[in-house]
Amino acid sequence: MTGGLEGYDAVAEANAQKSVLAIHWSRICERLKAEVGEVEYRTWLRQITVGPVEEDEITLYLPTRFLRDWVRGQYGDRLGALWHAEVPAIRRVELQVARPSAQPAPDAVAQEASAAPAAAAPSEPAVPAVAPVAAESPRQAEVRSDLAAPLEPRFTFDTFVVGKPNEFAYACARRVAERPSSPGFNPLFLYGGVGLGKTHLMHAIGAELLRGGKVSVAYMSAEKFMYRFIGAIRSQSTLEFKDQLRSVDVLMIDDLQFLIGKDNTQDEFFHTFNALVDAGRQIVVSADKSPSDLSGLEDRLRTRLGCGMVADIHATTFELRISILEAKAAASGVVVPAKVLEFLAHKITSNVRELEGALNRLIAHANLFGRPVTLEATQDVLHDILKAHDRRVTIEEIQRKVAEHWNTRLTDMFSARRGRAVARPRQVAMYLAKQLTSRSYPEIGRKFGNRDHTTVMYGVTKVEQLMAQDPAFAEDVELLRRMLET
Repeated sequence: MTGGLEGYDAVAEANAQKSVLAIHWSRICERLKAEVGEVEYRTWLRQITVGPVEEDEITLYLPTRFLRDWVRGQYGDRLGALWHAEVPAIRRVELQVARPSAQPAPDAVAQEASAAPAAAAPSEPAVPAVAPVAAESPRQAEVRSDLAAPLEPRFTFDTFVVGKPNEFAYACARRVAERPSSPGFNPLFLYGGVGLGKTHLMHAIGAELLRGGKVSVAYMSAEKFMYRFIGAIRSQSTLEFKDQLRSVDVLMIDDLQFLIGKDNTQDEFFHTFNALVDAGRQIVVSADKSPSDLSGLEDRLRTRLGCGMVADIHATTFELRISILEAKAAASGVVVPAKVLEFLAHKITSNVRELEGALNRLIAHANLFGRPVTLEATQDVLHDILKAHDRRVTIEEIQRKVAEHWNTRLTDMFSARRGRAVARPRQVAMYLAKQLTSRSYPEIGRKFGNRDHTTVMYGVTKVEQLMAQDPAFAEDVELLRRMLET
C-alpha cells in the first residue's frame, strides 16, 4: 500500500512540475512575442514544446530539424537567458527534434481548451439547411427540404482557423450563432474576396444553431434564391414560396452580388428581408464587397443591409496561411514537413481554397503512392498551380525575402557593415541573385551598394562552400531558392 502511495505521489509531483513549467513557459512566450513580434513568433517559435528539466538544463522540442537549427541559431541564447531569468536554477537550454504527444504547445492547449465544449458534442452527419423548430411545431410541415442548400458538415467553428484578417468576422458570426437577432447584429453582413472564409462562417453559424435544435435555418446562394423565386412564379406558387422563407428563424444568403441587375429578385429579397427583421428573425448575408460598394443594388436594399453589423475578411497573412495548412495537415494524418508548409504559404497567397486544394493534392499523392511529402514532390505534383503563380524574380525581391528570412534590415543589403550577422545574409542574396537572374557580377554588385564584382564573386563562392559543409545551411538556402524560383 505504501508503494502505491509513493507512486501516486511521484505522479502528482511530476504533474505539478509540468504545470509550473507551463506557467513559466507561458510568461516566456509573452516576452518573446513582445520582443520579436507576432509574425516572427508564430512562424518560428510557436511550435516549441517544453520537455523535462534535468539538473540545470531544460529541453525544448521542435517538430523538424530545420526549425530546430533555425531557432538554435537565431534564438538559442535568448531562450537560455529568458529561462534563467524566469527560473534561476535553469542555466542551459537544449533544443531537440521531437514533440511528445503528451505536451502540446501552449497555443495548442489554448485552442483545445476553447474548442472543448464544442468537441464534447457528438458528431453529426450532414444536416439539411432547413430544420424544423421542434417535433410538435407546425413550422415542420411548412418547411420543404428542397427549399435551401445543405450545409457542409466540415465547415464548423472548430475547423475555422482564426487570425487577424478574420477575427472580427469570426467573433460576429459566433455572436449571431449564440444569440440570433441580437441588437446591432441583424442583419450580419460578411464581405471579402474569393476563398477567404465567408461561406465557411455561414455554414458554421447554421451548424451551431441546428445543434441546439430550437430554430429553423435556411441557407442558400443568391443564385438559388433567384431560381427558386422564378420557379415559384412559373408554377404560380409565389405565396407558398414567400410563406416558407418568411417562416424560418434564420435566413442566410450567400454571394449577394449575384442579384445585381436582377431587379425583380432584389425586390422580392427586400420584402422578405423586411418581413423577417420586423418579426425578429435573423438574417446573414455575404458578398464580395461592402453594402456601400455594391453598385447595382437598389439604394433601399443597400441601406437596409448596412444598418446591422458589417464585418469584412481581409486577405490572409503568412502566419494565418501557415496555421490553416498546419490544421489541415494535422487532420489528414499525413506528415507534411514544416518547410513544405512554409513553401506553400509563401507561394499561394491569394486564395485559401486554392491553398487547401494544393495541400489536398499533396496528401492524396502521398496516400496513393505511399511516398513522403517533400519539397521536390511538392514541385512535381503542384507544377500547374505553381506555374500559375510564377513570376520573374528580381534582385530587389531576393534582397527583401532574404532580409525577412534572416530578420535583418533591408538597408543592410546596401550598407558598408561587415559583421557576420549582416554579411552572411547579404552573401546569400548575392548567391541567389546569380542563380535566379541573368544579371552579371558587376550588375549584381551595383544592386548591393555599388560593390565591386570581385566582392560578389567571393560572396557566391563562400555560400557554395558553406552549403557543401553545412547541410542545415544548405537546406535553408534551398528553401529560399524554391520560394523565389517557382
